[in-house]
Amino acid sequence: MTSPSGARHALRAGPYSAVVRSVGATLQSLRWNDRDLVLPFGDDELRPAFRGAVLAPWPNRVGDGRWTWQGQQEQLALTEPERGHAMHGLVAWSEWRTVEHTDDAVTLTTTLWPQPGYPFQLDLTMRWSLDEERGLSAELTASNAGPEPAPYGCAIHPYLVAPGGSVDEWVLHVPADRELQVDGRLLPTELVDVPAAHDFRTRRPVDDAQMDNAFTGVHFDRGEAHVTVTDADGNGARVTFGEATPWVQVCTSDWPGASHRAGLAVEPMTCPPNALASGTDLVVLEPGSDHVVSWQIRNAVPGSGE
Repeated sequence: MTSPSGARHALRAGPYSAVVRSVGATLQSLRWNDRDLVLPFGDDELRPAFRGAVLAPWPNRVGDGRWTWQGQQEQLALTEPERGHAMHGLVAWSEWRTVEHTDDAVTLTTTLWPQPGYPFQLDLTMRWSLDEERGLSAELTASNAGPEPAPYGCAIHPYLVAPGGSVDEWVLHVPADRELQVDGRLLPTELVDVPAAHDFRTRRPVDDAQMDNAFTGVHFDRGEAHVTVTDADGNGARVTFGEATPWVQVCTSDWPGASHRAGLAVEPMTCPPNALASGTDLVVLEPGSDHVVSWQIRNAVPGSGE
């Protein structure tokens, strides 16, 4: 029986192991020794929402699915019907073809064809690779295969976990000075100094904080920043990203059901929510040009302070 999440690609390097699925080029699981670093899902399970998926040609929401490009109004399909938005791009449920699969890496590709609401052709390539020291690396390349400039943004969507306890007890570090406020439909309203309730510039427990917000003003050190989720002893997971992704969405998963506060979504993004409409930090891909961005996920190191 074929899995609803597509072909299974197992990776291993030293203490790390991972599984990537072909639907959405999705990271299904990542483990360090016998410990989960991201919230996994089952082999025969339909991927829960966007857990572990690649998000392109935009991350997060486009309000009402409406945006304008070079004077032309576009209308995207509303894939978050309860709020009336277009959600997380157009390739998260696409089949990605296998280009290469080795013991420690897999490269997948898909073509995003022109369509109503996004009349541009992109060739996308995602490479997931494991290293016994550096953990999991992810590299996404977007190539404009069409005749016109194409607006573009992207992200990955892992849910980090720490061993034992609950989200409320986990310690979070988000080195960012500014938070994008949202309204009741989770659309951006204003960019403010990070409020005290969501200020995790100094590592501290999540407690009862509820977030589904994008942060910027990230503190990059030698071109890198880290968001870390750990237990009180410093064991957990860390996402590393560079200056090409100046935004990071953090979500505490506050919804009914088995996934309620089961993991912390940490999504380093090239642009903020609603960027197709606002134009903020959009990449514009010229015909024939490429955009490359990378991320890393690894075990957190106790006592590192990251």
